[in-house]
Amino acid sequence: MKKFRLSLVIVLIIVIAGGGIYLLEHPMESKTDVPYNGHGGTFKNTLAEIDTPDPSVVYRNGYYYMTFTHGGTDIMVMKSRTLDFRQAERKVVWYPPADTPYSAEIWAPEIQYLQGKWYIYFAADNGDNENHRMFALEGDSDDPLGTYTFKGQIKDDSNKWAIDGLVIEVKEKLYFVWSGWEGDVNAAQNTYIAPMSDPLTISGPRVLLSEPLLNWEKAGGPPYINEGQSILHKDDRVFIVYSGAGSWTPYYSLGMLALKPDANPLDPEGWVKSEQPLLSMDEEAEVYGPGHNSFVTSPDGSEQWIVYHATSGAADGWNNRKARAQAISWNEEGLPVFGNPLALSVPIEVPSGTGVFRAESAVRAGDSITFPSLPSTVETTVPVLIHYSNASGNTLSANIIVNDGPKLTMTLPPTDAGKVVYTYVSVPFTAGMNEVTFDLSGQKAEIIAIEIPRFEAEAAAMEGNSELEENPFASGGAIATLHDSESSLQFTNVHVPHSGVYTVTLAVMNSTQVDAKLAISVNGGKQAVYPIEQQERNQISEVSMELKLLAGANEISIFDRQGSFSIDYMDVWQDRK
Repeated sequence: MKKFRLSLVIVLIIVIAGGGIYLLEHPMESKTDVPYNGHGGTFKNTLAEIDTPDPSVVYRNGYYYMTFTHGGTDIMVMKSRTLDFRQAERKVVWYPPADTPYSAEIWAPEIQYLQGKWYIYFAADNGDNENHRMFALEGDSDDPLGTYTFKGQIKDDSNKWAIDGLVIEVKEKLYFVWSGWEGDVNAAQNTYIAPMSDPLTISGPRVLLSEPLLNWEKAGGPPYINEGQSILHKDDRVFIVYSGAGSWTPYYSLGMLALKPDANPLDPEGWVKSEQPLLSMDEEAEVYGPGHNSFVTSPDGSEQWIVYHATSGAADGWNNRKARAQAISWNEEGLPVFGNPLALSVPIEVPSGTGVFRAESAVRAGDSITFPSLPSTVETTVPVLIHYSNASGNTLSANIIVNDGPKLTMTLPPTDAGKVVYTYVSVPFTAGMNEVTFDLSGQKAEIIAIEIPRFEAEAAAMEGNSELEENPFASGGAIATLHDSESSLQFTNVHVPHSGVYTVTLAVMNSTQVDAKLAISVNGGKQAVYPIEQQERNQISEVSMELKLLAGANEISIFDRQGSFSIDYMDVWQDRK
């Protein structure tokens, strides 16, 4: 059953019959000192609905890529516009051949972009854990979801048990870091490092950097654990963050080795080990076993984020391990601070620059520019915020093609030279991945970026008798249900290009109440009450209102004033006709 709302059908008829699309006639220029860096919003952990233990995440050319332990049988890579991977493209990029030393127990793949190529390092064995060793794949193209060539074992002279390996680069030199046994008995896993001559070749003996000797590292053992090493860079500082304690216990936590300034990475004395873990379980937040992490930047490069796995139950063990994320900060000594792991109900401000899909990461062909991989769970109509510049002095026209649909015409009024302005359009999306193409036909205008300023209710803060419910007919696959007058929903971190009056549209599901009402307020201001139409089950009513929003972060609060209803999403756009 498809989910349609009546207004959506009308909009599509106007678009097709009129040969154009609705467009903001007078572009908005930002007249504020607050720099605009995207429409913002929030997300909530976890990052995917499936188990994603041992997450390894990279951001490159406008996309996040994640790989993880995918059942121990193959290597999957996911591709997402945002750090939320729930609607990501997913592909198994490599299956092991049968009856080899690397056919079984494929653990903790690490995806890295090194010296112009993609590499995936992974641990595997022949079905016997004592034979675990490190292996590597090399990408055959610049596409992380493309094909890979198996390049063999990454081996030092000792050729001992090894897992969780990856490459660290310090002052243009490469090193391999991994978790290994000293001998052939599973008594303890240590942190080792060795020099590399290239991304596939260890060129010197392994050096022991850390043993699990601290009390917290021994929790759950024996065996005692140092594993899941990850690399963090800040200015000229280098850190190895590792997991200690048993991965099968709720005590699994993150420790750190900090390289002293100008120290040799191969000198154990050059590393300082933290006595206490930097991230550990939080029973109040119901986060257990946080560990095996990676680090990744925000889309604009201004922030660093930690991505780690954890479970929601103290007895989960190796089950229910899912990737989670939060921003990291830095103390006066220049050391990272992770804070406490966040509960699943906590809205998290998206990484800085999220949702701004820039032209440099788009696909160009002649006078056309295409923005691919725009996900939607359902068939719907979305607002698109266009960043553009038109210094020609004339109003220009451009065609928009959404997927394989008809050409839609938009106009681009002139702008000052070098000035970026913003305009909104409304376009139809199908369920799945969508692409939006702009054809400028040789005209002197530039599309700089686009955004989709839709805010999913399931990512908002829920108060009182409100709850999250999965719903396959919802825009993001879930809805927020408000049950009574004690219920509310807060959309925080809502940004607009400049201060002004905006149209805010709420998509509401109401199949039970004939007299339901909601109230809305902006930034704690006066509330306005709106009635909600009763619809068939899983169909949408639109509640639209004109609200004054400020440049910078806004909070839009929704209150249940009568009845029970669900919010699917909130769209924000501006009509200046």
